[in-house]
Amino acid sequence: MRKGPLAGVKVVEFAGIGPGPFCAMLLSDMGADVVRIDRTAGARGGVPKGAARFDVTSRGRRSVALDLKQPEDVETALRLIEKAEALVEGYRPGVMERLGLGPDQALQRNPKLVYGRMTGWGQTGPLANAAGHDINYISLTGAYHAMGAKDAPPPPPLNLIGDFGGGALYLAMGICAALVEAGRSGKGQVIDCAMTDGASSLASMFYGMRAAGVWTDARDANMLDGGAHYYGAYECADGAFISIGPIEPQFYALMRDKLGLNDDAAFNAQHDRTQWPALKAKLAAIFKAKPRAEWCALLEGSDVCFAPVLTWAEAPAHPHNAARETFVSVEGVVQPNVAPRFLGTPGEVQGPAPEVGAHTDEVLRDWNIPPLPR
Repeated sequence: MRKGPLAGVKVVEFAGIGPGPFCAMLLSDMGADVVRIDRTAGARGGVPKGAARFDVTSRGRRSVALDLKQPEDVETALRLIEKAEALVEGYRPGVMERLGLGPDQALQRNPKLVYGRMTGWGQTGPLANAAGHDINYISLTGAYHAMGAKDAPPPPPLNLIGDFGGGALYLAMGICAALVEAGRSGKGQVIDCAMTDGASSLASMFYGMRAAGVWTDARDANMLDGGAHYYGAYECADGAFISIGPIEPQFYALMRDKLGLNDDAAFNAQHDRTQWPALKAKLAAIFKAKPRAEWCALLEGSDVCFAPVLTWAEAPAHPHNAARETFVSVEGVVQPNVAPRFLGTPGEVQGPAPEVGAHTDEVLRDWNIPPLPR
């Protein structure tokens, strides 16, 4: 019995990589019955047979294997769509239409369907049909230019901003909003979710700050981009790192007190950009003098706005994460737990990622769809 606020909602996901699977994972974590249509041949996303449990973003759904070049398999896909409330696909514009599974065909079969489309550039525009990846999509938004040191190229921020933040999360939010609207009107709709749009939206605050004249186009020169001495990461004596962020005056004053800087008048000018490089050098020398554990003992849990910079291996074991069960082990694979948390209808990880086609017969039976004719 699935748990969560989306329990009872049926979702059809067309296999892909990156933001599409992550969006479907979020819906599954919230309780939706997500059925993934995989290719009948070939490993999914480079995951070899027998190793599906390592494909964390594919967790919690069932897999139906179809050959979408065969008319009878396309018909089976349409019958699954007829039974679903939502659909997730991440192909280039026009691919689903060529398969006979585009919005027109799907909504004709199921007028209440929420048809979620995930792409990097969007369904329209000069770049719509070009290949790309996260780093390209965020390059178009202004966000990527704003990251990193001023004397070096912007560093790739993993694929958190385009694929997952600006893509999957926006599509998941859009699907949930469209499901509410479909419940009112009885009509579904198409969601055109572009990572360029979502990543731009994530940067809304910075566009406002720039318009107000308190943010510049220079890199490593602003309050939140590493330019300020009071917002950034510092190396410790043992080579580990800590982060500080005492922006507010009372938090900044507490940092000065705990670090013994009350008598250093140079720190009085917190927001004087001309002093930031010298103040960063002073803080760097201070934090470099002791190992990370000593700084944690002095500063962690205080209003200094402090945290150790943890590795992937360290994060699950941190006492705060352990107390909140932020991470969970599924078939021996440590991975992030469900987020956000619903106190009335809590979600849960519905299980590991399935092997391709593992549930074909089961899903067709459960959804009252005729078996494949082979």
